[in-house]
Amino acid sequence: MIFPRFNPKSFWSYEGACELFGARYPAAPLGMITLAALLPRSWDIRLVNRNTEELTEAELDWADLVMTGGMLAQQFDTLRVIEIARAASKPVAVGGPDPTSSPQIYAAADFQVLGEAESIIDEFIAAWRRGDRKGVFEAPKFQADVTKSPIPRFDLLKLKHYMYIGVQFSRGCPFLCEFCDIIELYGRMPRTKTPAQMLAELDALHALGYRGHVDFVDDNLIGNKKAVKEFLPHLIAWQKAHNYPFLLSTEASLNLADDTQLLRLMREANFFTVFVGIETPDEAALVLTQKKQNTRRSIPESVRRIYDAGMFVIGGFIVGFDTETDNVVRGMVACIEEAAIPVTMLSLLYALPNTQLTRRLRAEGRMHEDIAFDAKGRAGDMCLAGLNFDTLRPRAEILSDYLGVVTQVYDPDAFFGRVRRVIRLLDPVHLGTAILLRDWWREFDRFLRIMWRVSRHRPEMRRHVWSLLLECVLWRPRLVRTAMVMTVFYVSLGPFSRYVIEQIKGKLAEFDAAGQSLSMTVRDAAE
Repeated sequence: MIFPRFNPKSFWSYEGACELFGARYPAAPLGMITLAALLPRSWDIRLVNRNTEELTEAELDWADLVMTGGMLAQQFDTLRVIEIARAASKPVAVGGPDPTSSPQIYAAADFQVLGEAESIIDEFIAAWRRGDRKGVFEAPKFQADVTKSPIPRFDLLKLKHYMYIGVQFSRGCPFLCEFCDIIELYGRMPRTKTPAQMLAELDALHALGYRGHVDFVDDNLIGNKKAVKEFLPHLIAWQKAHNYPFLLSTEASLNLADDTQLLRLMREANFFTVFVGIETPDEAALVLTQKKQNTRRSIPESVRRIYDAGMFVIGGFIVGFDTETDNVVRGMVACIEEAAIPVTMLSLLYALPNTQLTRRLRAEGRMHEDIAFDAKGRAGDMCLAGLNFDTLRPRAEILSDYLGVVTQVYDPDAFFGRVRRVIRLLDPVHLGTAILLRDWWREFDRFLRIMWRVSRHRPEMRRHVWSLLLECVLWRPRLVRTAMVMTVFYVSLGPFSRYVIEQIKGKLAEFDAAGQSLSMTVRDAAE
């Protein structure tokens, strides 16, 4: 199994954080180790993650079959892996979200295993055993029974390579956001594992000696509120029985803020942060893109309710919607500041394959199928590779607005100002002094590395971090750890934001040099 590379220059790569934590990459390849658990036990499996280690000729020589695949941002390296395998005369099978969405791109693979593996893997195995060395196997949509999904092969991971390990409770999301491909891949009726399944997965991870951050990778953990409310008391009991070995994070829709019972249960289970797709404060854009669950509410007030429950919010925002006006910078920055969201993922709108957005743009004659996500041979990132369609506003104006948001939001004074407000708003953790001291002792070396790195090498952060630490020690000692987590985010995202700023400035300079800043379309820019 070969897990392809992502772009090292990405919001999610967290380069500085990995260095501080002694890790090689943020997240482990959960999809691949889940697939490994679905394969026959008699098969000998090796996993090579090209984000953390090199693929050697000896490993290819050893293998009878290469399995690879992944997400859109891994497309370029997935195709490279297929080339490498075929050059070594090894049959190669490809699968995952991007091959499922765009199988034509992966025609060079010997096998295509498309859709959710639980529904189709037995057919692939049977074909291999009878001697087939080519084939396409496509699962029926949204029919995989996740209650039959096995415990992922955590044993295949080199756990120390990663900042956190993922688990999955549910697949699918009930909402209709037109730019999102989750409902196209997994459907709008979230399917969930049983509490017993999830606890067995946590038991397996715990037995391997892993302690620390576990991410529930669900695209919307609360998509099936009834099921998650039934599960959380079991998770709380498990955490208590094991003395809270795991700090938990996840992704959820903003309507989480409406459910005080759910917020309380998540906090008691030791969730410390949640990623929320806010996208934009522009209600017209939210309506156009069918993200109506974020309308008719105050976004800052909703975020503060999550803070009141003791969890901090990472916010997702997008620039490039059709309804945007020249007020987009002011409105988005004001929303982020008022909501006090320190960590924001800011991206340019990208029309993903097989989404409602792509179908609408194609019908309007605005979609450009020939503009690759990775036109220059590097794994793409939506912070830079968006707008793969003809925009209604001039492209340069959108890029300029995006530049304005990134510049203001990741200014160190603004970022740490929001961190201070969050520290004042968050309800401290109430898990007992013994656990707090244990966790501090376990991570004391990380704390020293953070402070050394900031003090010696990051002068733009030094004053902010030391004053933040002093404020926490004096007034909110239980939140020192949270303050350090947000500091680590900036160790990565501060330099990344400056990289994005320089890249966008370069694109705008090219427009100016061509004298086309007010009229250039996406096709012109690509050419």
